[in-house]
Amino acid sequence: MEPFLHGLILAFGLILPLGVQNIFIFTQGAIQKPFIKALPAVVTAGVCDTLLISLAVTGVSLLVLGFDVLRNLLYVVGFFFLLYMGWTMWKSKINVPNQNTTVRFSAKRQIVFAASVSLLNPHAILDTIGVIGTSSLSYIDFEKWVFTITCIVVSWLWFFGLAILGRQVGKVDVNGQLLGRINKISAIVIWGMALYFAYTFLVTIN
Repeated sequence: MEPFLHGLILAFGLILPLGVQNIFIFTQGAIQKPFIKALPAVVTAGVCDTLLISLAVTGVSLLVLGFDVLRNLLYVVGFFFLLYMGWTMWKSKINVPNQNTTVRFSAKRQIVFAASVSLLNPHAILDTIGVIGTSSLSYIDFEKWVFTITCIVVSWLWFFGLAILGRQVGKVDVNGQLLGRINKISAIVIWGMALYFAYTFLVTIN
C-alpha cells in the first residue's frame, strides 16, 4: 500500500496545478462535438505522460537532461511554441448556435498540440524527473512497478476527467460566451508561462 498511496498522492499533486496541458485538454473536451472527437488530445496527453514517467523512473530522462545545452534548447523551443499556441487560443472562436464559425482542432492537430504541450514543457519534465524519478528510488522490483503504474493510471484518469468536465461546461454554455472567456484567460496564462520560460532561460545562461 505504501508505494500505491505514495504514487497516488504524488501524481495528483503534480498534475492538479493549472497548466498548458490541463487547459488544452479541458478546452478540447468543451468544444469538440461529439465528445469522442476530443479523444486524440486525451489519449496523446496520457501517452506522453506515460512516456515521461517511465523515462523518469528508469533514469533515462535524468541522463539526457543532464546536458545544459539540451535543457536550454527545451526552454527556447517551448517559449516560441507557447507564444504560438497562446495566439491560436486567443483568436479561436467558440461554437454559437446557427453559426459555423467554430474553430475546432482536427485529430492530427490535437495530437501535435497535446504532444507539444506535454513534451516541450521544461518545468513539467523537470518536475517529473525531480519528483517522480527521485521518489521511485525508494522502491525496487514489485514495489517500483506499483508506484510507477499508480502514477500513470492517475494521469490517464485525470485527463479523461478533465475532458469530461469540459464537456459538461460546454453543454451548459450554449452561447459560447463562457468558453470564449476561458480561451482568452487560457491564452494569457500560456503567454505568462512563455515569458517565465524566457526568464528562466536568461537566468540559466547568465
